[in-house]
Amino acid sequence: MFSQFSAGQIRGFLILIWCVVFALQQEPIRLFVQYAGFTFLGILGAVFANATGAGGGVVFVPFFNQMGLSPSATVATSFAIQCFGMTAGAVTWWRFHLAQSGDNVQAIEQFDDSAAQYSDAQRTETLHVQQWQGLYPVLLLSIPASVAGLLTAQFNPSWFGALAQGDKLHIGFGVFSILLAISMFLMVAMTGRSTLKLRLRPLDSILLPIICICGGVITAYLSIGVGELMAVYLIMRGFNVTFSIACAVILSAATVWSGVVHHVMISQAVYWPVVLFAGPGAVIGGILAKRLVLHFSPTHLKLFFASWILILGASGLIF
Repeated sequence: MFSQFSAGQIRGFLILIWCVVFALQQEPIRLFVQYAGFTFLGILGAVFANATGAGGGVVFVPFFNQMGLSPSATVATSFAIQCFGMTAGAVTWWRFHLAQSGDNVQAIEQFDDSAAQYSDAQRTETLHVQQWQGLYPVLLLSIPASVAGLLTAQFNPSWFGALAQGDKLHIGFGVFSILLAISMFLMVAMTGRSTLKLRLRPLDSILLPIICICGGVITAYLSIGVGELMAVYLIMRGFNVTFSIACAVILSAATVWSGVVHHVMISQAVYWPVVLFAGPGAVIGGILAKRLVLHFSPTHLKLFFASWILILGASGLIF
């Protein structure tokens, strides 16, 4: 579906919508002066989220906490911004998947017929292309499970309401960030040590839904969780880093869209002036993130962001 429109057409349509919404605001000049800086926050959060598979909440939650937003407003606003950034990233990765699948069918067939003629580098690249055929099974297993976990947490007052009170969001975010950072360090250490896997095993078909249900619950509480857990799991299982990040981004996009309805219709805690400017920034970041992954070493990216998450998590527990 996305391949029917050029990138310029999609971006032009989004800019037009934003201009119409902005023009309908009261005192648009004052609004621009006061909140335009949040555009850069959206770019930063979305670049991080879509380049690593970690949700943009890793950036948004501590920032909104320093602003003094309530836990419910922090989570709700983070969800709304991620609907922009994760969707842009998901569309970008999906178009990349279609290009990989369409442009390399002949290369795959030639590889199967005459693999001996390929160098090690060519063989590895072709195997990476083949692995994208596993995108559909991964998403079919993960998205329904993640949405089910998230909605269960959101619409169960004894879970969601209790966590949103006091300092529990602050503490939960810090603990999860530290655990995520440790997992990412382990993920980097394990990358390249095992044979590259091209398809899911029966064990994966059992564990992925379980992991995504748990991740959906965590995402409902913290606005991050399910994408990170799945990316870490896939890479530790031996899947390609780029493929794992793309799966995590698409899964996160579907999850935040299913969860934002609760915050718009029920909690009504979204801080819309911030979303108005951070949202477009997140779209830009979501588009740029894929280029970072493809042009820079995934290992260096993972190490940098894992260190950053560790610092954010530790500061969240200390301050």
